[in-house]
Amino acid sequence: MSINFSDLSRGLVIELDGQPWEVMDYQRHKMQQRAPVTRIKMRNLLSGAVVERTFQQYSTGFTLADVDTRPTQYLYTDGDFYFFMDQETFDQYDLTKEILGDSLEYLKEQAMVDILLYNGAPISVKMPTHVELQVTDTPPAFRGDTAQGGNKPATLETGLKVNVPMFITPGTVIRVDTRSGEYTERVS
Repeated sequence: MSINFSDLSRGLVIELDGQPWEVMDYQRHKMQQRAPVTRIKMRNLLSGAVVERTFQQYSTGFTLADVDTRPTQYLYTDGDFYFFMDQETFDQYDLTKEILGDSLEYLKEQAMVDILLYNGAPISVKMPTHVELQVTDTPPAFRGDTAQGGNKPATLETGLKVNVPMFITPGTVIRVDTRSGEYTERVS
């Protein structure tokens, strides 16, 4: 399906040069006695590269990419592959560490994630904004450590290391922001 500039929106996935690109930002500049210029900042869904491209045409057309988002549940890993099950069709997808990337730091068994499929093949995982993980190791806090609160390092059940407030102890479940990798709040 073909679209023009007026149909663009942030988050829309278009196909350029045979690859899917997610639109992050877009602008159209019209200058006096010149053709309008379309600038698009976009992220490649296969490589993760962010680029800004300029199109200099009166009617710039784009093709929508064949991308589908499927709700899945993470089942297990066998060392090389990570297995996910589609919650609607019960199909299973096996993904590699390269595809998962930084998402592995937030992934634990039975977690619900969205898998992006491009032409029927999985290309990436979209994590929820926040995940709840248990603290497995953190040094004890001693009275008088700081004058105004403070932070200390903590290791979570997935191996992720974050800074947490002094009152957090091993066994505590905390909420972590997957966009920044930072502690958000204590859950229990």
